[in-house]
Amino acid sequence: MNDLINKWYRNHALLYKVLLFLSTTFLIVYLFPKSGKFKYDFDKGKPWQSESLLAPFDFAIKKSSEEIEQEKNEALDRSAVYFDIDKSVKSIVVNAYEEKFISSFSDSLIKNNGRLFEVGKSAIDVIYEFGVLDEDYKYSENKNVILIDGQTQDGETQFSNLTKLDGFRSKIENELSNNGLSQFEATFVSVFFDVIRPNLKLNSSLTQKSLDEKIEIISSVRGSIEKGTLIISKGEIVEGNKYDVLTSLETEYESQVWNDSNYNLIIFAYSLLVSLALLMLLLFLRKYRMEVFLDNTKVTFIFFNILLMILLTTLVINYNSKYVYVVPLCILPLVLKAFFDARLGLFAHVLTVLLLGFIVPNSYEYMFLQIIAGIVTILTVSELYKRANLFISVGQITLIYIIAYFAFFVIQEGNITSLDPSTFGLFVLCGLATLFVQPLIYIYEKLFGLVSDVSLLELSDTNTKLLKELSNKAPGTFHHSLNVANLAEASANEIGANAMLIRVGALYHDIGKMKNPTYFTENQATGINPHDELSSRESAKIIIDHTLDGIEIAKKNNLPDRVIDFIRTHHGTSMVYYFYRKEKDLNEDTNEDDFRYPGPQPFSKETAILMMCDSVEAASKSLKEPTTTKIDAFVETIISKQMEDGQFLNANITFKEIQSIKKVLKTKLANIFHLRIEYPE
Repeated sequence: MNDLINKWYRNHALLYKVLLFLSTTFLIVYLFPKSGKFKYDFDKGKPWQSESLLAPFDFAIKKSSEEIEQEKNEALDRSAVYFDIDKSVKSIVVNAYEEKFISSFSDSLIKNNGRLFEVGKSAIDVIYEFGVLDEDYKYSENKNVILIDGQTQDGETQFSNLTKLDGFRSKIENELSNNGLSQFEATFVSVFFDVIRPNLKLNSSLTQKSLDEKIEIISSVRGSIEKGTLIISKGEIVEGNKYDVLTSLETEYESQVWNDSNYNLIIFAYSLLVSLALLMLLLFLRKYRMEVFLDNTKVTFIFFNILLMILLTTLVINYNSKYVYVVPLCILPLVLKAFFDARLGLFAHVLTVLLLGFIVPNSYEYMFLQIIAGIVTILTVSELYKRANLFISVGQITLIYIIAYFAFFVIQEGNITSLDPSTFGLFVLCGLATLFVQPLIYIYEKLFGLVSDVSLLELSDTNTKLLKELSNKAPGTFHHSLNVANLAEASANEIGANAMLIRVGALYHDIGKMKNPTYFTENQATGINPHDELSSRESAKIIIDHTLDGIEIAKKNNLPDRVIDFIRTHHGTSMVYYFYRKEKDLNEDTNEDDFRYPGPQPFSKETAILMMCDSVEAASKSLKEPTTTKIDAFVETIISKQMEDGQFLNANITFKEIQSIKKVLKTKLANIFHLRIEYPE
């Protein structure tokens, strides 16, 4: 059991990658739409690009959502509205009217005009002929109304015949006018305002039930297509009935393909394709980016970004697929290029686009546009820390989107008359969203502990707290670091290495000397050498420990690991030869390992360049009366000794690149040591 646990522990990094691979595959497949995919792409108003299509099976033509909605509205208009009527209200109103009439009109007026009372009662009969509404309902005037008294139907009429609570005035006016009593209008209106009561109330349950019954009989299909029927020929425009038939076929095909019997099989097929794509990415990392493959944080970061782009695209498609081009997919190669390199960024981008081809409409058009945009992103975006470069590149990416989409549209339509300019606005929004890459890079640096050129630019500022401290405590070391940074940057530019990274690494590579600055010759301004008081072993230990002290200081100041790598490796496993020879003269049995740096050896072009430049710059101080010949021989000797010592075996640097670096160092040193002409006094 213990052996099994130990074996698992030794292979925990590989096990983590397997779990990451499986979980990412699962999440991507989970995000895919849960339906079969119709094997033809088509758009309304555009030509049919595939071969002539015959119906593969019998299927019904489904009505469009607009048609069904229209039929529902018609059903709503046709369905009746049910009102409960309370017939007892009228008698109550009549009694109240009699009392109010006596108090509102004088006895003499009633005696002289006996028709007044009867006209009022007649008006009540007119008002309550169909009933009075309890509130103001917003139905059309010709809406069918059914009156319910208890559990039985009392009558049927139109909504316009019902009296609104404040609408009885006109009926009173008509009655008075017909009887020549218009002069009493104001008094009658006042009386009726006090006595009129509603006796109609909406029966919501019966009204809704009636509507539901009419909606239920609405059919979702209209007609059918028999197997073998020609649906559309190649080149025909997809519109009208043909579009409805194709949409129905697509829906029917997907429902037939994706059913309970083969659901698991299709999920398995999707999983195979997604896992193949992710496996290609892992194999690429293992073959060409081993340092990234071995770092589980970096592998997780790459997989996370791919998953994030698929998630965003899926959400947009679920909302409205016409906005799919708003998703700033070019952020993916930008981010990966910022933290790794262009080749890895483009490879991951292409794989992501291939995966998205399963879920986007017009997959070929989408993949072509996104791959072209990704290539343009990789080729145009350089030095991301310069804001102007990002804005210019985003403009170029947006322009490529627009040009490519325009070309596809012309190919499909054969004209530009139906081109919708608002589509170009989506590409502009995509470009603006791509600018979010700057804050996103900052967030990723904090979350994943990575470092980009933006952070390197900040670290290269000599006014940072750590470099100012180095300048104050060890001014000679600080000056040495500046010289090494200039040499290393020039060498990196010559062979195409990361110049920004190596400059920062050079500035911080000797910060460990701050702990004992006077034990290093460049800081011995007084001419007193403290090593005279120590044994060779003690002196060698202080010299060697400056790398360990530097790592400790760097970690306390939260320097990125990529910068700390330069502190670890700038001496590799080389020997402190001066003190070794001094000790060996005293003791023949001296162990070389006691006088060697702990390493590791440089494992990248950048760390190898720094080792060369550091050794050459430090040793150049010992040159007396330098000439071009002396400088050339001096550089050759130092770098050749490092190569013989095997210091560059782990670095992916070639002989040709080393020769180029030698040439740069010789030229730079010749410029540094160039003597000025003595001018006459």
